Amino acid sequence: MGGSQALPGTHQDILGAAALAPAPVAWYAACTYPRHEKLVARQLEDRHIESFLPLYRDVRRWKDRRKELEMVLFPGYVFTRLDLRDRLRVLQLQGVTRFVCFYGKPARLPEEEIEALRRGLSLGIYAKSHPYLKVGRKVKVVHGPLTGAQGILIRTKEKCRVVISMEAIQQSVALEVDATDVVPG
Repeated sequence: MGGSQALPGTHQDILGAAALAPAPVAWYAACTYPRHEKLVARQLEDRHIESFLPLYRDVRRWKDRRKELEMVLFPGYVFTRLDLRDRLRVLQLQGVTRFVCFYGKPARLPEEEIEALRRGLSLGIYAKSHPYLKVGRKVKVVHGPLTGAQGILIRTKEKCRVVISMEAIQQSVALEVDATDVVPG
């Protein structure tokens, strides 16, 4: 019996089976050097790696002029959807520093959070990024295009603002909704 064959149930057999099993594709947050987000997103696109760079339009004012600019919603982060076995392809890109990790493992981002963010941006709901908040009342959006999104409620004089937090990157985005569209979450 030439060759090395793993006996069923042995450590070698289990490792071999794990290596053959398909790893799940999921969303992860890649950290970038400052102001390298668009470069990283272009490189990911060139390599056919699915990515998402949330952008919004903002008017910037200088003493002599005003200009509408396309701004990065979460500076320092680009979201990428991949099999973790391919993470080295992302880490080798110019401008990428690391992945957001919890306990030494890249943190998976919930698909629902990415989709809610995409919908909100496509509808022009998000105005600009908001500091990450830990305190406040949690709410869930129950009506409208952001149904299912959860966040922290902030009330201002006449409007209701919900802050949706991407916990993995400790960033948040504020949006205005009708007070009747949210319930305690």
